[in-house]
Amino acid sequence: MTGTAAGNINEYHKAQVWRIGFFALNNTATNLYMFILAFVTYYATGVAGLTVVVVSMILTFMRVFDGITDPIIGFVIDKTESKFGKFRPLMVMGNIILAGSILVMYNFTHLLPESLQLVFFIAIYGIYIIGYTFQTACTKAAQTVLTNDPKQRPLFAVFDGVYNTLLFVGGQVFVASVLVAKHGGFTMPLFTELNTYAIVLGFIFTGLAVIGIWPKDRKEYFGLADLNVQTNFRDYWPILKGNRPLLMLIIAASSDKLTLSVLRHAVVVVMLFGILLGDYELSGTVSMIIIVPTLLITFAGVWYARKTDLKKSFVASTWIGLVSFGLLIALLFLVDPRTISLENLGFATIGFLILYALGMGFGGLPSALVIPMIADVSDYETYKSGRYVPGMIGTLFSFVDKLISSLAPALVGFAVALIGFRNEFPEIGEPLTAPLYGMTIFLAFGIPVLGWIASLIAMKFYHLNSERMEEIQRTIADVKEKAEREGVVITSPDQVERSKDALNPITSPK
Repeated sequence: MTGTAAGNINEYHKAQVWRIGFFALNNTATNLYMFILAFVTYYATGVAGLTVVVVSMILTFMRVFDGITDPIIGFVIDKTESKFGKFRPLMVMGNIILAGSILVMYNFTHLLPESLQLVFFIAIYGIYIIGYTFQTACTKAAQTVLTNDPKQRPLFAVFDGVYNTLLFVGGQVFVASVLVAKHGGFTMPLFTELNTYAIVLGFIFTGLAVIGIWPKDRKEYFGLADLNVQTNFRDYWPILKGNRPLLMLIIAASSDKLTLSVLRHAVVVVMLFGILLGDYELSGTVSMIIIVPTLLITFAGVWYARKTDLKKSFVASTWIGLVSFGLLIALLFLVDPRTISLENLGFATIGFLILYALGMGFGGLPSALVIPMIADVSDYETYKSGRYVPGMIGTLFSFVDKLISSLAPALVGFAVALIGFRNEFPEIGEPLTAPLYGMTIFLAFGIPVLGWIASLIAMKFYHLNSERMEEIQRTIADVKEKAEREGVVITSPDQVERSKDALNPITSPK
């Protein structure tokens, strides 16, 4: 990037579009594992023999542990420098840990004595979380080096949205329509086959992501890092406290994450399609039907983000998702859910398909937009203090995000226990009672509506729009060029502020 103190237009460092597409597969690789772990409740209760409440509490506790490990791993990322770059080694290492922990968890837990199963399951799950955090933290942190062009960053959301749609939709179809029928339910052979596919694809996707980020994983793209602004572990709290865009994005995104975690929870999908609608295979069919609308929504949302900015697209998408699911709740209380069938294309079925597609498409889009928005927040911190800490920013985000979204398995577990399912989760074909009717609608659509309301409130206070980001990138470039031109070694945030003041002593942004 080049710039001048006079404020001329900067030349952004951009990435080839195919490299953005390849790097987005790093997120897909970790989402593969998140997808297969959504069914771990059925393995733990049906194969290993743990109880519903115990499993729900374990998953909640481990999610909290996941958040606790984030700041530590973020600090490791920021301090990592090697001949293979900052991010690539940790991406590969994270994926290897993921694959190994899944193999051990599913192949040994149920073979151990009952007295050891719980401890063993928790220990292996903890190792899984460490690998998951290494790889996911790199997805967020490396956005800053991939490209800093405000008009190009949203492209990541296109690829990420397409990949996740194909993964979660195609995966649900595959599990519901192929594996469940093939193996007679959630049995050990089903888990073995599903996990094998995930591990193989995870290695392939990670390899392609490494290729995508390869030429950008160099120090020259690390913000002001080459100007030696020092960062210590104790800087986490001042950064979190003083970076309002980070706080607001955390609140908005964690609300969305909780929403999607509950909505996609395997038990909630069973309750909605297998019990309320009475046809579990319909979950796969409906998912296939909404693929094209979801992709079109993703393209439209990213086009709007590039035309305006990421925040405007985030807010507009959230509003549409909220209204769609609000109407869907009303629909399900007005009609007999059992009349919703592809063999009965009446008002109820068409209304359900349209509102479900809009809610899933627009409601899921902000999750794809969040990752490039984290890069904006990281650049804002560099602009504000001179610190290049994408690992710290990304994992601070993940820390709070995971603490909040960790409520998902506990929320589902306690919700179903509240209506009588204390020893096992609701199964396909369960008799539909009034409590089960209401709880299914609340979990599948009520929780998303509440989450999106919280997200919209937070976005009112998030100020990083396109104009602000152009100003931030120009200032970073100018400070860096001025320091290099004058041979100044910047080692503190105060020096960054003085450098900005020197560039424009009257209107220098604070």
